[in-house]
Amino acid sequence: MAYDRSLPVLVVDDYRDIVRLLTNLLRQLGFSDVDGATNGAEALRKLRKREHALILADWNMEPMTGLQLLREIRADAAMQDLPFIMVTGESKTEYVVTAKRAGVSNYIVKPFNLQAVQDRIEATVGAFAPLDD
Repeated sequence: MAYDRSLPVLVVDDYRDIVRLLTNLLRQLGFSDVDGATNGAEALRKLRKREHALILADWNMEPMTGLQLLREIRADAAMQDLPFIMVTGESKTEYVVTAKRAGVSNYIVKPFNLQAVQDRIEATVGAFAPLDD
């Protein structure tokens, strides 16, 4: 069964331009319900108020990093299975291993493009249904 792109997605990055960029890329891919947050604490509040089907979050944020957000989500029974893609400029093996141990679903290294985002999302949640023209 193809992934339903009408399900809500949360994009988290402390740079509003990156939130806008990812939101635009997701919309190009057919996602119709994209929400944004500028740090992990704000994201956690949004996730507790409304269910989301996917999260893309930056690693390096204050006051709560993407890694801390991931650990909070994995420790919460209501959200522990939420697909979580880490978006970061850190490509060092130690970062990838740390994220994997914390339960990350996938990893996107900046800079990225539309195809990279699509590939990682599809690898995480499955292929997309064709868009209706």
